[in-house]
Amino acid sequence: MSVSLQKGGNVSLEKAAPGMTKILVGLGWDERATDGAEFDLDASVFLLKNDGKVRGDSDFIFYNNLSSGCGSVVHQGDNRTGEGDGDDEAVKVDLSKVPADVDRISVTVTIHDAESRKQNFGQVSNAFIRVVNDESNQEVARYDLSEDYSIETAMIFGEIYRNNGEWKFKAVGQGYEGGLKAMAQGFGINIG
Repeated sequence: MSVSLQKGGNVSLEKAAPGMTKILVGLGWDERATDGAEFDLDASVFLLKNDGKVRGDSDFIFYNNLSSGCGSVVHQGDNRTGEGDGDDEAVKVDLSKVPADVDRISVTVTIHDAESRKQNFGQVSNAFIRVVNDESNQEVARYDLSEDYSIETAMIFGEIYRNNGEWKFKAVGQGYEGGLKAMAQGFGINIG
């Protein structure tokens, strides 16, 4: 049975799904009525040390770098329209392969060309992040983002993190202005 989380809530993945090491993180959204410019939302993942920074550029997984250097995170590809039901984009994580110096796996979504298209997360509805046991296809946890984010163009949907050797999932729902560039710089990646 899936645990439904509120913003800031967390769940122990070990307790919710004992022995699970391979997970699928599914992300979904719908666009509200807009002026006609297409929406292209993109999932990205950052592998972070305990200081909140990446170890290097290969710890930034997105549509142009589909796999982490260590092989623990594999992006399942870019969905440019978000049409249809279910997950719009997904990332597979093998917790047994996550390097010991990685404390958090931050799962984010950004709006591509948000500034030029005058788009923000206030124009997005039904956004969610879910954690699925990739071996049994059983949903373990889910967070439905319900706030109105009217100026944000980048969001941390959730994080998978280590706490006393145990993996947990946290519903974050934190927005940023400045899109992917600003968020990536905050995590220690320089985007030109």
